[in-house]
Amino acid sequence: MGKGLSRRRFLEMSAAGLSAAWEPARVLAQSATQSPPRSATLDERSVTAPASIEVKARPIPSFDPRDRSHVRFGSLEYRSGLVLTSSFPGFGGLSGIRLDAKGDRFIALSDKGSWFTGRIRYSGRDMVGLDEVEAAPMLGPDGRPIVARGWFDSESIALDGAFVYVGLERVNQVLRFDFSDGFTRARGEVVPMPAAVKKLPNNKGLEALVFVPTGLPLAGTLIAMSERGLDRDGNLVAFLVNGPSPGQFSIRRTEDFDISDAVLLPSGDLLVLERKFSLLSGVGIRIRRIPLATIAPGALVDGPAIFNADLGQEIDNMEGIDAHVTAEGDTVLTMVSDDNFSPIQRTLLLQFALVA
Repeated sequence: MGKGLSRRRFLEMSAAGLSAAWEPARVLAQSATQSPPRSATLDERSVTAPASIEVKARPIPSFDPRDRSHVRFGSLEYRSGLVLTSSFPGFGGLSGIRLDAKGDRFIALSDKGSWFTGRIRYSGRDMVGLDEVEAAPMLGPDGRPIVARGWFDSESIALDGAFVYVGLERVNQVLRFDFSDGFTRARGEVVPMPAAVKKLPNNKGLEALVFVPTGLPLAGTLIAMSERGLDRDGNLVAFLVNGPSPGQFSIRRTEDFDISDAVLLPSGDLLVLERKFSLLSGVGIRIRRIPLATIAPGALVDGPAIFNADLGQEIDNMEGIDAHVTAEGDTVLTMVSDDNFSPIQRTLLLQFALVA
């Protein structure tokens, strides 16, 4: 990196270049349905067999590198963060994460069709490392890795007990895995989806999945949200799959933000993680809070932003979010970034307490 060129500026320039390069493809994808690629190259980043791996962790002492005393960011309070690295070639591209009720064990997925499982190690309330990490290929109905049949861009994850739902963006499909039958060795079965899902842009398609548990409105529904599939009014398309009221709804799109993930709080509020790349403002992320009770077929839903951050803080391409409640009653949000297997990006694991 050249003298005087900060990491922030370098990433802004890179993001701007990528944004400009993607624009023609985005317009084409939104104006016509394209057949997605049907073959995939098994490169060194494709996990072909289960493997125990070592992941190193470097702490991020402050979310605001300019002021370590600054811990409150909107409705969130920074707790701890890690920069994750590994010599294992397939580690990276993390696009979704789900934790157990204690915030201890995790299931994450890579956009290369790989599982990563393990345990977060804590010192007090701070994350300090990852233990017992295993990488494994996602298997399709035929028992082969899904990338072998051209299914990749595994971008979203939702849990329903032992069942794990995974959204595949390029082919705009959802697979359901029964982890009680072999854990990450389970085979994914295709979930029937509304016909409109196949019309989503193949590189801006299914990006977030949430399963609604018993006791909340829409219990038994899989909520599937697109990254940038737009309705006729320019709002983000989403679907209610199965459950008591299946159908399609929209999430108001503002300030050029796209959806990257979502999580449902025990209170019944949906937190939607969003990001944007702009030639003028660079890279930004935010979280919006949307009441679950407002979601219904045909609805246009919206909610306030409770968190905003940019490259002035310790962010990267944040693609995954989850929530758990600690023994002390704190609601903790965990976010993970997708480094795109790029040397100028990082795999970050961040935790915040929801304080308002």
